[in-house]
Amino acid sequence: MRKPRDIDSELKALEAKAKTLKERRVRQLGELVIATGAEALDPDLLAGALLAAATTKDAGVKEGWRKAGAAFFRGNERKPAPRSERGPEGTLPFDRGAASA
Repeated sequence: MRKPRDIDSELKALEAKAKTLKERRVRQLGELVIATGAEALDPDLLAGALLAAATTKDAGVKEGWRKAGAAFFRGNERKPAPRSERGPEGTLPFDRGAASA
């Protein structure tokens, strides 16, 4: 006869694993903010920029952001643009170029 499964212990193990994965995701997002230099931004500004990125429908703008992010992870752009190169709303030059494409 088969041994009965202990569903409660399996559920607790899955919950612990889910918690660990969530903590790792939060830590990695924090590391990304620091690596890009965004920790220097005001939290309201950072939240607004992330909301704009999450809700924009403009495929050209998203593609520009995606390319910049890919270049960052390849090591081509390891530091954020100097403040003098940022646009009036904190946008980078590629943002304006992608919007006109």
